[in-house]
Amino acid sequence: MKFTIKSAVLGSAAWALASTAFAGELVINYDGSDPAPKAAFTKVIADFEAANPDIKVKWNLFDHEGYKTSIRNFLTAEAPDVAAWYAGNRMKPFVDAGLFEDVSDVWESAGYNETLAASAPSMTIDGKKWGVPYTYYQWGVYYRKDIFKDLGIEVPQNWEQFLAACAKLKENDIAPITIGTKFLWTAAGVFDYLNLRTNGYEFHNDLTAGKVKYTDPKVQAVFDKWDELIEPGYFIKNHATYSWQEALAPMVQGKAAMYVMGNFAVAPLKKAGLTDETLGYFQFPEITPGLPKAEEAPTDTFHIPAKAKNKEDARKFLAFLAQADVQTEWNETLGQLPVNSKSQVADDQFLKAGFEVLNNAKGIAQFYDRDAPAAMAKAGMEGFQEYMINPDRRQKILERLDKVAKRVYKK
Repeated sequence: MKFTIKSAVLGSAAWALASTAFAGELVINYDGSDPAPKAAFTKVIADFEAANPDIKVKWNLFDHEGYKTSIRNFLTAEAPDVAAWYAGNRMKPFVDAGLFEDVSDVWESAGYNETLAASAPSMTIDGKKWGVPYTYYQWGVYYRKDIFKDLGIEVPQNWEQFLAACAKLKENDIAPITIGTKFLWTAAGVFDYLNLRTNGYEFHNDLTAGKVKYTDPKVQAVFDKWDELIEPGYFIKNHATYSWQEALAPMVQGKAAMYVMGNFAVAPLKKAGLTDETLGYFQFPEITPGLPKAEEAPTDTFHIPAKAKNKEDARKFLAFLAQADVQTEWNETLGQLPVNSKSQVADDQFLKAGFEVLNNAKGIAQFYDRDAPAAMAKAGMEGFQEYMINPDRRQKILERLDKVAKRVYKK
């Protein structure tokens, strides 16, 4: 199969096929093999080459899963000049191993310390920037505006108002919160927001980095708040039998009123019959008064491998892809949010709301299973689901997670 730009869909061993770069050739490895990301990136490359006629781009297109198993191999053996990856703790192992290049100079020279400020903490390790973000999407609470209006419920701004809204919904035989925990990560989303609002962004990072025990009083405080949702029965019943998609049905049917979820839920909710008049979005409410609000926003990024051969042109590419106009067009095709605060957002109420929320965030978390190592994330999410089913097992679950953390982080 041929594309406008020379590329190939590669398997897990395809890193070995990458050719040695020569002057004026820029080799990029990218994991967006789905139609929208592929189309968007094709346009980005064409525009970059038009702006830099002395540079020829060769890009290797991987499927997502193949890329995850290939990246460490190609970073250490036959590195491209630019590689796609993710922010936060997902990039940290490669930074610690000396496999990613410090690109603080790109941020400084292009003024991105200001325009990419919301994502700066998730791109920074040891005071240095290690890549450039190009897209993300918000999480939050998606809700039935018509049900809230009928019951006289205002959008909650704090925890007390949120609990009052839940109580009012339950009194009227409507499940306050739908959720499908069959695949575990949805429970992690709830945990992350309770933690971010109770303890803040730095504590979230310390926990997922193994610096804090799960039996720590501050983590216990998160579960105390979770208890306030579980004990009154504010989540739908039998949630462990539902996927996240299946859990959309009660919301569409008016049997549930809220869902703590990412913006990707909007499209299937609208396809099932909800509209801009019946579906709304709000930030997860404040818990600890005055605590700066950080948000969940999984962020996709590009990096320069330490062993790249053409770092000069790689820096030009990173500077280019973070431009406001480039990110505007790129994310219109993706249906997601540009990270550059000067970019324009598609005419969509949910994207516009998310853009405002994320640009005013005091930190961007990458989601529990991106920020925690894989083994810890698996155990943690299993524990969160178990707790939601059997909250009386909380202490045993947290003690078990401490044992896993000791092994994972080798304390």
